[in-house]
Amino acid sequence: MKQFVVISYDISNDKRRLKVMKNLQDYGTRVQFSVFECRLESGQLDILKRRMKPLAREHQDSIRFYYLSVDDVQRIEVIGNGSVTPDRTYFMQ
Repeated sequence: MKQFVVISYDISNDKRRLKVMKNLQDYGTRVQFSVFECRLESGQLDILKRRMKPLAREHQDSIRFYYLSVDDVQRIEVIGNGSVTPDRTYFMQ
């Protein structure tokens, strides 16, 4: 079962910040400059965390994972441009 996770980051180094952003693009949708919405399977979440850990310096940086329930996701409101990241649909041939 997929989890809806909002991931935000504050990385002090430009090179590491770019790596964090590129890694997150593989897993979700960028909704703000340093915020991504992701719908992830448990295994994907584990892989992503392993990829993120070496990019954040303990006393300088922050990568935060906010887990939302189905009810919470349904209550997300967007004012202005954008929408809540939908679950991706896959078709097998």
